[in-house]
Amino acid sequence: MRAIRRFTVRPVLPESLAALGELAGNLRWCWHPPTQDVFAAVDPALWESSGRDPVRLLGAVSRARLDALARDEAFLARLEEARADLAAYLGSQRWYQRATASGSLEGPRAVAYFSPEFGITSVLPQYSGGLGILAGDHLKAASDLGVPVVGVGLLYRHGYFTQALSREGWQQETYPVLDPDELPISLLREPSGERALISLAMPDGPELLARIWVASVGRVPLLMLDTDVEGNPEHYVDVTDRLYGGTSEHRLRQELLLGVGGVRALRAFARITGHPAPEVFHTNEGHAGFLGLERIRELTADPAGPGLDFDTALEIGRASTVFTTHTPVPAGIDRFSRTLVEQYFSDAGPTPGVPVERVLALGAEDYPGGDAGVFNMAVMGFRLAQRANGVSLLHGEVSRGMFHGLWPAFDEAEVPIGSITNGVHAPTWVAREILELAAGEGADPDGDDTEAFWAAVDTVPAERMWAVKRQLRERLVHEARRRLVASWEHRGASRAELGWVDSALDPDVLTVGFARRVPSYKRLTLMLRDPARLTRLLLDPDRPVQLVIAGKSHPADDGGKRLIQELVRFADDPAVRHRIVFLPDYDIAMAQPLYPGCDVWLNNPLRPYEACGTSGMKAALNGGLNLSVLDGWWDEWYDGENGWAIPSADGVEDTERRDDLEADALYTLLENEVAPRFYDVDAAGVPTRWVEMLRHTLKSLGPKVLATRMVRDYVRTLYAPAAATSRALGAEESGARELATWKTRVRAAWPGVRVEHVESSGVGDAPEVGAVLSVRAFVALGDLAPDDVTVQLVHGRATGEDELVDTVTVDLAVGETYEGGRHRFDGEVVLDHSGPFGYTARVVPRHPLLASVAELGVVALP
Repeated sequence: MRAIRRFTVRPVLPESLAALGELAGNLRWCWHPPTQDVFAAVDPALWESSGRDPVRLLGAVSRARLDALARDEAFLARLEEARADLAAYLGSQRWYQRATASGSLEGPRAVAYFSPEFGITSVLPQYSGGLGILAGDHLKAASDLGVPVVGVGLLYRHGYFTQALSREGWQQETYPVLDPDELPISLLREPSGERALISLAMPDGPELLARIWVASVGRVPLLMLDTDVEGNPEHYVDVTDRLYGGTSEHRLRQELLLGVGGVRALRAFARITGHPAPEVFHTNEGHAGFLGLERIRELTADPAGPGLDFDTALEIGRASTVFTTHTPVPAGIDRFSRTLVEQYFSDAGPTPGVPVERVLALGAEDYPGGDAGVFNMAVMGFRLAQRANGVSLLHGEVSRGMFHGLWPAFDEAEVPIGSITNGVHAPTWVAREILELAAGEGADPDGDDTEAFWAAVDTVPAERMWAVKRQLRERLVHEARRRLVASWEHRGASRAELGWVDSALDPDVLTVGFARRVPSYKRLTLMLRDPARLTRLLLDPDRPVQLVIAGKSHPADDGGKRLIQELVRFADDPAVRHRIVFLPDYDIAMAQPLYPGCDVWLNNPLRPYEACGTSGMKAALNGGLNLSVLDGWWDEWYDGENGWAIPSADGVEDTERRDDLEADALYTLLENEVAPRFYDVDAAGVPTRWVEMLRHTLKSLGPKVLATRMVRDYVRTLYAPAAATSRALGAEESGARELATWKTRVRAAWPGVRVEHVESSGVGDAPEVGAVLSVRAFVALGDLAPDDVTVQLVHGRATGEDELVDTVTVDLAVGETYEGGRHRFDGEVVLDHSGPFGYTARVVPRHPLLASVAELGVVALP
């Protein structure tokens, strides 16, 4: 019998236990073990059975137990200590406040961080993979640092999906309905008590309505929009049904709600709560790019706005927008039919008054190789943001190649896409036992000196460190067995068939972890290229290896599902199933014991398609050694002693041959280096050389892979400069109008800019190191003045084809001015190294508010 109505009855806590509700309502509990301990003390069994979810725990605990706790003085003292600790965390001066107070940082009053998904905790399942986990770690680190970030996302009624396996090992998806009243979030309400709503005009019907939920991520509010609102037709209610599902039009509606609706939610939140309005807007991938169009509408067409022209509004929006691209492959970018976008941005659409032809131009692939029929969200993201970055050094390089078409006049190296390497939130991902090892040596886990904290592992005795790693490995073994039983029972096995699970995995065997999404480029099944050789590794009588594997394939990706099935069928073999397991439904709850329990973290993507790959960072912080292709962050920070690099067969065009070569390299490393070192133990049973690598990993990678380092980098190199430029322009001041006018004038005049002649002196036929090369460039500027441009000498190593590489630029100074807009620019350079040398001259636009010489996309060369 089905209920005709469903709702959640919230518990009423005794007054003395009211702090439990306060603690449950702030998601800091998910990375703060002392607070988790308080909830565990309420009812240990219920805490575990609830999935360590405080809201579910408090909704299920008996009245009798609450009454007993209300009289328990020891528990009440512990509860008050946790409440006071949270209050101190929320109110104290953190890194950001100290830096701004000291004058060393002039940061924005607030930063709006938009993302289609946020991975905060498994009890708030609003994420699918790395993008969401990164976004969640960004908010948590911002909270720890005191950076005034506001998150903006969507609340999906079904989240992503829950993964199970069929008897045949095929991925099965289910979409449980999430009740917001059972989640650690609250509804944003107007002062009158009415729910706050935002609306978007839609071209095909009534306005789309959305309510606003708020999750407190420590000090950071996360706003999540939800269209399950009375008054919405069913197809509007379904806009926030699930992550990454539905038709192209459905996805477009989601992204309109995220971008345009997200800005409106921010305005409502600031109006209701008094929170500072954001000075900087950060777009985490292109999904939220429409936020830039809403900000232009506010400045140009909103009756309450300043009524600026489009170009001036565009400059204001660009100056204060940061765009982060995460994909290393064009297939990972959202592209919509140009006709569909044109339909939605008509005068009846959500941004009335913003000319549809200007909207279409922002997302146009109007470059060689582009598709004139599509609207590219990443392209729009770059055009609406003055500052952009990839998520590792290598990914920044890959991104400059992918998007070179937007700046064709410049060499790829000068494409204005930088990089900030991702990081991970240590309090979320590091086992408390690992943190306690360093804290036990006097290191401060909350201090700013992260190098000192991780260096403290040097003083921990090897026997103690190895005992902790075995404890974590044993915990993973028990968790894996529990999940194996549940998975096999779902696949139709009876308990009587599952006795073998009691001996699956071994806490004294070298444990290799592999867990991630399952697109083809991540190569889940590379380890199966030679099944017989893998079997020998798993069953080696002296140096066995065991594998713990997890990962989800997108529901529409049958190719990924076939990879999972292939691996599951191998792992089902009774001969090896005690040494290799596939655990379905990979999520945060699974990951938290998985990373600490692994000795080695395997990553074997097809290089260079891993943008960053933060799972290996989490393993490293738990004393795991990485075994990875040199891609993403590992390409940047592998030093030869903190793990192993799998050689990649770059340049081999036959993908089957490439996979064979790289799989062989993987097997060889495991056989000849990894397993021998793990099992090379001293008289006390400690693998001393392995422990030394473990110590080095924590010291060399610990400070680098932290999300706090990442967020500091964003603040210093992107947020603060964006805020400064935005302030210089002024929301309604002449600065933005002047910049827009200047850009229009420079673009119009640029065809008249030429480098007419370059001459040099100071070096003879046999130049030597130390010689001074003097250069004079004769330049025609047409209608522009010398102050509008920079004339540069570009020099570097010359290849056999006269291409310049490893270039350096030197600004030339005006030497003489002639009639007709012609000028001579002079400069010199010291020849400071031997070898082939070459140079040229060029002219680029110059304005103090440009973030890059390539910003206008124009350059004049000889």
